[in-house]
Amino acid sequence: MEIKGASILITGSAGGLGKAMALRLGKLGANIILSDIQQEKLNETVVEFEKQGIPTIGIAANVAREEESVRLIQLAKEKWGRLDVAVLNAGILRDGLLIRVDKETGKVKAKMGIDQWQSVIDVNLTGVFLTGREAAACMAEQKSGVIIPIASIAMHGNSGQTNYSAAKAGVAAMTVTWSKELARYGIRVAGIAPGFIGTEMVLKDMNPEALEKWKSIIPIGRLGEPDEIAQTTQFIIENDLITGVILEISGGVRI
Repeated sequence: MEIKGASILITGSAGGLGKAMALRLGKLGANIILSDIQQEKLNETVVEFEKQGIPTIGIAANVAREEESVRLIQLAKEKWGRLDVAVLNAGILRDGLLIRVDKETGKVKAKMGIDQWQSVIDVNLTGVFLTGREAAACMAEQKSGVIIPIASIAMHGNSGQTNYSAAKAGVAAMTVTWSKELARYGIRVAGIAPGFIGTEMVLKDMNPEALEKWKSIIPIGRLGEPDEIAQTTQFIIENDLITGVILEISGGVRI
């Protein structure tokens, strides 16, 4: 698919990976629809993109809510008359161990709460389902489109991330399923599973010792750059042979 002139929606794009993907695609000539739950940050990003000459709109939405996902896709289509690409990137973290045991007594002192579980499943899995479903319905009528769900290498199972790993494994499974179901309508579906990426949040908020520990297990010896994930998005869009796969962009790390 040609990126120049394409209408591209990226969820969770007021910052981080979503913003990096949107910026690269916008500079290549795409019409960008940014979406995020953070209205103020979303507005700032829209202004930033417009100053660079990128045609951009921002639509605030909580993708975990069905009515907001439906509205998001409707508005995205209305702006430029069609929706060519949907990058399903919105997600949250609520990390924690399944159980915590007191070392002295051997008694269980804490468990992962149902709210901690459900909030991640609602955004990271149900949100991808809802926005993917609505994007597919839109694209089927126009007989073309590309859907790019964002998974994670945590889909293989990562200690302290029962909720996140389960959600991302589900995203990977939906990606392959959708590619089979939607090919008849001219829709390709391919996912990206990033590894440890040096987003602003990671570099500023993560404990320096923990950050160095993670770096040490990455075979190439460094964190990924947000634009390296954005490059992968570009590759999927432009290469019409890519569908039904999840590309692991991780520097070789395997959890």
